[in-house]
Amino acid sequence: MKYVLPLFCIVLILGSCVPNRKYVYLQKDDVKKTDLPTDSTVRQYNIELFDIKVQAQDVLSIRFESLSPEEFDFLSEAKESSQMLSPQGAVLFGELVNPEGEIDYPVIGRVKVGGLSVFDAQRKLQELASQFLESPRVVVRIVNFRVTVLGEVKREGQVIIPNNRVSVLEVMGIAGGVGELADRTKIKLIRQDDQGHVTTQYINLLDENFVSSPYFFVHQNDIIVVPPLKQRAFRNYFGPNLALFVSTISVLLLAINLTK
Repeated sequence: MKYVLPLFCIVLILGSCVPNRKYVYLQKDDVKKTDLPTDSTVRQYNIELFDIKVQAQDVLSIRFESLSPEEFDFLSEAKESSQMLSPQGAVLFGELVNPEGEIDYPVIGRVKVGGLSVFDAQRKLQELASQFLESPRVVVRIVNFRVTVLGEVKREGQVIIPNNRVSVLEVMGIAGGVGELADRTKIKLIRQDDQGHVTTQYINLLDENFVSSPYFFVHQNDIIVVPPLKQRAFRNYFGPNLALFVSTISVLLLAINLTK
């Protein structure tokens, strides 16, 4: 019995250990290398770039600027209100894209923006506004571009994306980073589109080849679920209970020895 306590301690220590190969992001067989080259390009990847497309139910902040006198600028009210809105107010008072992918403006009428990139939508609105205003300039932003992050991260919840091209790693950083006991090899990415289709895929943040993956950049309304490592249950539940069990057995054995 004298070997029971040391054996339990060894099992407890080994069971709670997590090697570096489960921590280091974007690995390429270089976790244990000490002679890595410096000041030189080791590898090069072609990243699959894309532009966010406007979808149904998106909320757009649209600002018009023009050289036309204010009394002839029928879009001045929208321009002034958009400049005063906070991000929360922009969601409430921005232009909601209807299920057909259209927005409705006075005089201009309904404009089809669904399926266009933000820059294409700007150009289209600018061409339409040029029929009524002098030298118009249009600025379009998607104000409800958000991603939901759940699981083993420091801050669960929705992440508001500040621009049109943000990677999964950047979203993790905005969420405070993943937890110490997060499984970075099986991140679940749930993606939906304006056609009602939902897809699920698993991504591995420890593999450097992920930078050239089509899932490297997030889309609107993505849901990212970070699962825990198997060591999490051991550390949080089994480990403390095992230590309590060993302590109880030790006290009982000591009491038995004293009575004898």
